[in-house]
Amino acid sequence: MFKVILWDLDNTILDFLLAEKNSLKAAFKKLGLGECSDEMVALYSSINVKHWEMLERGEIEKSEVYRLRFIDFLNTINKDCDPLTLNEYYERGICDTISFIENANEIIGTLKGKYKQYCVTNGRADVQHDRLSLSGLDRVFDGVFISDEIGFEKPDKRFFDAVLKGIIPCKKSEILIIGDSLTSDMKGGNNAGIKCCWYNPNGKPNPDNIRIDYEIKSLEEIKKILKNA
Repeated sequence: MFKVILWDLDNTILDFLLAEKNSLKAAFKKLGLGECSDEMVALYSSINVKHWEMLERGEIEKSEVYRLRFIDFLNTINKDCDPLTLNEYYERGICDTISFIENANEIIGTLKGKYKQYCVTNGRADVQHDRLSLSGLDRVFDGVFISDEIGFEKPDKRFFDAVLKGIIPCKKSEILIIGDSLTSDMKGGNNAGIKCCWYNPNGKPNPDNIRIDYEIKSLEEIKKILKNA
C-alpha cells in the first residue's frame, strides 16, 4: 500500500511544451527577433532536452544549461541575441501559460487527504514556485522539492535523499514516483530504491531498460494502480 506520491511537474502535471512554445514566441517578439515558427520551437525543444540530459549526467552545470542551450539554438537559426537575455525572457514567460495535462489537477485534488503528495522538480526555483502558486497546486501538495533549493538534480540519489528526509516517515516500498522522464524521474526512482510509474502517453521506448514498475498512457490509470497496490 502506498502512502506517499512524488509527482514530477513538467509534462506530467503541467503542460510544459505548450508553455515553452508560447514563451519562446513571446520572447522573440519582445526582443525583435522576428517570427518564431513552430519548426523553430521544435528545434529549440530538442536542443533544450539535450542540454538537460547533459546536466542529469553531470556533464555541465545548471547555469550552463541556460546559456549553452540558447547559444546552440541561436547559432542554428542564425539569429543574433544575448543568450542570457533571451533565457530570462523565456524563463519568466513560462509562468504565463498554466495548462494542466489531462485532468491532473482533479486527480491530485481527489487524492488529497488519502495520500501525502509532494512535487519533485528540476525546474528553476522562482519559476516553479510561481507556476505552483498560479495553478493552485501549492495549496494541494504537502510539500515541494526543487533541485535549485536542494543543490542536486534528479536523478541524483542525493536529491532523493533530501526528499526522503523531508516527507512523512515511511518505508521506501510505500513511496511511488510518477513522471514522464526516463532519465530524471524513472532513473531517479531507481537510484532512490522506490517504485516508479512512467507516464508515457506516446508509447516511447525504454532503450536503457530502466526499471519501470508501472507504465501508464493516461493519468486516470493512477487511480487503479493505487487501489490495487
